[in-house]
Amino acid sequence: MESEQFNILLRFFKALADDSRLKIVGILANQECSVEELAVLLQLKEPTVSHHLAKLKELNLVTMRPEGNSRLYQLDSEALQSISKEIFTPEKIASLIEDVDTEAWESKVLKNYFEGDVSDKHSVQRLKEIPASRKKRLVILKWLANQFDVGVNYPERLVNDILKRYHIDCATLRRELIACQLMQRENGIYWRTT
Repeated sequence: MESEQFNILLRFFKALADDSRLKIVGILANQECSVEELAVLLQLKEPTVSHHLAKLKELNLVTMRPEGNSRLYQLDSEALQSISKEIFTPEKIASLIEDVDTEAWESKVLKNYFEGDVSDKHSVQRLKEIPASRKKRLVILKWLANQFDVGVNYPERLVNDILKRYHIDCATLRRELIACQLMQRENGIYWRTT
């Protein structure tokens, strides 16, 4: 997500994170109101309502038109729809995590459950224990599955030998790899799924 769009989104959520501003948006979605009317409806002081309206105007969520000595405000539904179309798409929301290390948790799990450096192929790695937590166990199993080459058929004895490098209970790990569909088996031959 572009920096400008990210800032608009951040300001949008900050503006609507206030209880009174949300109520103002709700009221103005139904009718035009003056500051005085909003103050009475929300039981707030007029300067407070003006402050909230100014925050909403910064995002172009409300419009104002003069009428005599007062000003009438209403929700700008077109601006709201524009923000929704431009920023609230699944792709744009998903791009909020571009600068977040999404693999940090998995790295931590691997570091906690393995002796040795799992990122170094030449280091001796031993699995301390098989995690009880299903989510953590899946991280371990994905790492173990990556120790097998895609497109290669392995006899069960070789699968056991490879898994024993990391943990003594190769039968449990082998069953878990199959159960999680990280590997497949037929007639004693195993292969890694893609």
